[in-house]
Amino acid sequence: MGKKQIVAEKFDWTLCFILFLFFLISCSAIYSAQTTEQYNENYFLRQILYYFIGSVIVAFVMLFDSYQYRKLSWYLYGFGILLLAALIVAPESIAPIRNGAKSWFVLPGIGSIQPSEFMKVFLIILLSKLICDHQEKNTAKTIHTDFYLFLKLLVVTLVPLGLIVVQDLGTALVIIAIFIGMLLVSGITWKLMLPVFALGTTFAGTILYFVIWAPEILEKYLGVETYQFNRIYSWLDPESFQSGAGYHLYKSLQAIGSGLLTGRGFGERVVYIPESHTDFIFSVIGEEYGFAGASFVIGLFFILIYHLTKTALDTGDPFNSYICVGIISMITFHVFQNVGMTIQILPITGIPLPFISYGGSSLMGNMFAMGLIFSMRYHHKTYMFGSEPK
Repeated sequence: MGKKQIVAEKFDWTLCFILFLFFLISCSAIYSAQTTEQYNENYFLRQILYYFIGSVIVAFVMLFDSYQYRKLSWYLYGFGILLLAALIVAPESIAPIRNGAKSWFVLPGIGSIQPSEFMKVFLIILLSKLICDHQEKNTAKTIHTDFYLFLKLLVVTLVPLGLIVVQDLGTALVIIAIFIGMLLVSGITWKLMLPVFALGTTFAGTILYFVIWAPEILEKYLGVETYQFNRIYSWLDPESFQSGAGYHLYKSLQAIGSGLLTGRGFGERVVYIPESHTDFIFSVIGEEYGFAGASFVIGLFFILIYHLTKTALDTGDPFNSYICVGIISMITFHVFQNVGMTIQILPITGIPLPFISYGGSSLMGNMFAMGLIFSMRYHHKTYMFGSEPK
């Protein structure tokens, strides 16, 4: 009885309750989004199954502590790279081309698996290890040691980024967000950070300028086709593209706008949005539950991020803290981008809403990340002077 009580005390019940609320919201929205006329599969039941599998993943991840994950970091990273590389050379029978790219393995009896969803978490673990190892070996910081750390983090990030960007631009942006988030807390001097961010911002702004005002230059020198810019054009002017690239955004704005303050009610949607159970699940919530329901969902994500931040501050292990930062960066970008693209703040990139959008790989990858948080809480040790001895 005493052992069970200790286990119950070490379990993160707050995070469990937050995930349970996400489960209810997800299943409710997906059940309403799917229609017999549009879909042949019951995505509601499949999402329940994915949550069950995700729970098993959490339980398995909790078996290992931070020391073991630190030792396994390179192996996990290498396994993720191997999967991404295999995806490129795999035959179309197991890695079909969808929307012009290979992003999923389709395995008999298992279904679709997207390796990039797991690679995001593997990258977070390895970046955390690299930062910790560097800080332990270089107690006396110089601009040279900081530059060396920056190069290590950059190279480790560029390898999966290069493999993912040809498969899924949205996930590639998440990788960049993780890198930036962990770079900000790595301790690297701002003398290096400011030029890097300034260069990155200038490059992104220049590309956006050419896309909007001089696309013919990109066509001539980079071989980019005009139709590839349609997502940008439809984002800026969805009404002019409502029958083409801007159809989803135009309908999303209609759906969320028609929800007003309290929404139309469960199952009372009138605006049709194709594949609304995946990337545009927030539009379903906005139409059925209005501003109040949408605000509740966003507020729940704020609570989750607050809880992860508290975990990062409470843990006595810097490695755990960096993992929390990486997960916070990943989830925050996902939420900001997904919600932003449904209300025209950001262009459409196909990024799902964490824990709510339908998708096995996305949900299992996020549950793997949550398993790391559960593990931190479960294996956390309190020492007399408040920190773990070196």
